[in-house]
Order: sequence, then structure tokens, then C-alpha cells
Amino acid sequence: MTAPLHNIPFNALEIGMEAEQTRTLRADDLYIFANSSGNLNPMHLPDEDGDGHPEALAPGMWVAALISAVLGCKLPGPGTVYHSQSLRFVGRAHAGDTLTVKLRLTGKGDNRLVRFDTWVEAADGTRILEGEAEVFAQENPITFTADDLPGLTVQRHVHFDRLLGMTRPLPPIPTGVVAPESPAALAGAILAAEHTLIDPILIGDPRKIAAAAEQQGLDLGNYRIIDQPDHQQAAAHAVALVNEGRAGAVMKGHLHTDVLLGEIIKRNGGLRTKRRLSHVFVMDVPGLDHLLMVTDAAINIAPDLMAKADIIQNAIYLAHALGIDEPKVGVLSAVEKINPAIPSTLDAAILSKMADRGQIKGGLVDGPLAMDNAIDLKAAATKGLHSLVAGRADILVAPNMEAGNMLAKELTYLAHAETGGIVMGAKCPVILNSRADDDQARLASCAIAALCAERTRK
Repeated sequence: MTAPLHNIPFNALEIGMEAEQTRTLRADDLYIFANSSGNLNPMHLPDEDGDGHPEALAPGMWVAALISAVLGCKLPGPGTVYHSQSLRFVGRAHAGDTLTVKLRLTGKGDNRLVRFDTWVEAADGTRILEGEAEVFAQENPITFTADDLPGLTVQRHVHFDRLLGMTRPLPPIPTGVVAPESPAALAGAILAAEHTLIDPILIGDPRKIAAAAEQQGLDLGNYRIIDQPDHQQAAAHAVALVNEGRAGAVMKGHLHTDVLLGEIIKRNGGLRTKRRLSHVFVMDVPGLDHLLMVTDAAINIAPDLMAKADIIQNAIYLAHALGIDEPKVGVLSAVEKINPAIPSTLDAAILSKMADRGQIKGGLVDGPLAMDNAIDLKAAATKGLHSLVAGRADILVAPNMEAGNMLAKELTYLAHAETGGIVMGAKCPVILNSRADDDQARLASCAIAALCAERTRK
């Protein structure tokens, strides 16, 4: 519950009264201001002004609005109405700066009009803004509590930005792109190539690839195209490129997943390893302070206990590649207590013990956990759960593919998560995009694959 705000009525105001308030300018504040004001000046948006230096310069009116916050919340407080405000900008503020707003009452006039000197200081005391405000104060006491004020979540994807930053020094991975014969599939591969994430080898029907390129306005002059109209043969060719050392990843284009995976899992000539193949969604969820991984939502329909152990190990290896040294793995069920009537709770408990005994390595594993107490500390505390994973999970392990798929798509379409993902457990990363994925999702998947391949190489 927020503390109630109280005003100072007009008759109680005295010359010389002062008030102040401190606020740190966050990058998210700049996006919120741009959306609410319509001021899309790139100088006020991080990384958008085009000169290579992320100034993130605070808009003058954002700084000025801090004055109204002190007037409306402290002195005179709730019920205050503006009459006028003069502003002189004598400095600049940037994202990350801590600003202190100060005001001093200098005069009282008719009709409850009150005058203030107003100024804004940087952390070192230098002034950013000076001016004078005239406001109308309330005649009677007012108390206000803002408990019902809606919160805001900025839909930007800082965690994927970090991953893309990690890939910049890496060489592009030679990647067999199977059947890039739709505009979306081809554009995603070319976008990843332009970001130097992959060096695409386009395997499919040249006429369909050319038509997709024409539709998207893409120039294919610098890219290798291998003529293989049959999708199964195209997938087999991509697998062969990996086995011959000429490719370090495989990317799904416009073909059925079963066709591609059928070639990958072949015992002779495929890309199998000792571990079971599994898919890992990597999700940048707005408002969440870390990457969230969901597995398996695309390959293993009803995995048994040992398959789940491989699924967890694959996800842990991927988390390591993404810079998470000791990922926290929450094994999901409908409840957090072991119940023999719910088999997934038994699997979760056994998997937790397997991790304790070193049968699953490199991460902290706990379960069973329900979704709420896997990702929310308050929910975990309410249920009396005390572990290093509960409320902090980096990886969510679904009991089956249906649950995992629904969870991943709910996060994508309802929570506005940006999503990437790859298949783990093969000899190389397999970029398994959905036909519904946009360019950003395909780019994110390629970045994840590049980091995974680099980790394997090292």
C-alpha cells in the first residue's frame, strides 16, 4: 500500500516553505514519454539518433514535468492546479542521471494563487533547469492514496539486445538453410546474414527462392544457392554439409518440421548424439529482469523421466552459452507438492534429486513447482517454498509438449515476449523457426545458435 498524500491548504502556506524530490531517469522513461507525448525526436530515444553514440538525451518537457510532480504531491500537494510555468534550460540530462527537483514558496496572491521558484539539479548540484511556477492551492485539506493507479510495462527487449551484442565479435556460422522458399523464411536468413550471424547456404528450388527474393526486394547475388527442389533431399543435403564440416548449423525454411528432423535423427548419416533432441524457446519477456527459457515445446510429445533429464541438460548447456553460469531450472507441474495422482510431480521430484546427485550437471534444479511459484518470489513465499530456484527460475521445464507449447505461445501473444529458439542435442544447433515467426524471432534464433556454436567450438 502506498503512503497517502496530504496537501497544505492555502491559509497554511508560508513564504519560504520548500520541498524537493529525487528521481533517476531510466531509458524506459524516454520510451514512455515518446509514446505518451508523440515526440519521436531520435535524440531522446536510446541508440536511435544514428550517430553511433547512445546519448538518450532527456526531453526538456520530461524534466519540466518533474516540477509538477513536487507541486502536485508535496507542496502545495493534492488538488494543486497550474496557472503558469517559466522554464530556462541551463543544462542537459541523460538516461541514468539522478535529478533532484526543488522549489521554494516566494509569494501568495488573490484567489489562492501561489508563486514558487523552481529548479532541477544534477547529482553534483549543477542546475539543469530554472524557472518560476504559479499555481492555485486548495482551500481545504485533501488526502489521496494512489493504490489503484495502473502500472506500466515497456515492451522492449533488452535481453535480446544483449545477446546480439555478444555475437558481434563472432564470425558468421556457415548455415544450411533448408527450403527458404517463402518471403518470411528467406528474409529471416538474409537478415541474419546482414547481422553477420550466419553465412547462409540456400538449399531448395532456385525459382521459388528467386520469387521470394523478388517479393521481398532482396539481392541474392552474394549468396550460394544449391538446386534441390525436393524438401527431403534438401534437408539431407544440409545434414551432409554439417557432417562434412562445411556447415556449422542447420536452419529450417518453408518446409514441414518432420521432414527436416527426419533427416537429422537418422542413425546413419544424421546428426544424432548420445543425448535426446529437444527444443528450447528463449524468451525476452517485457518486465522480466532476465531471459526465460521454456522446454520442450516443439519436439518431445510426452517425454519419460530419462528424456526429461536430457531435455533439462540440453537447456542448461544452452543457458551456459548465453552467459548464464548456473541456470535455475524449475520443473513444472500443476502443484508444488508431490502427488502420486499427478505423475509430473513425481518426475519433477526425481529430476531434482538427480541434479543433487550429479546426474544432471551445471544448474540448480527444483520441482515440482507450479508456474506462479517458479517465477514469482511473492508467490513462492506465500506457499512457504524456500529454495534457490523457486521464484527465480531461468528455465521452465514443461511436463509435456502440449503444456510447453501453450506456455510459450501465451508468453509470446499475451505477454508480448520476443521469442527465439533452437534444437539442442544434435551435432550442431538446429534453428527451428515457425512459419508464423517474424524477422525478429528468426534473427534472435540465429543469434542464439551463433552463441551455442561458439560455446561448442571452445
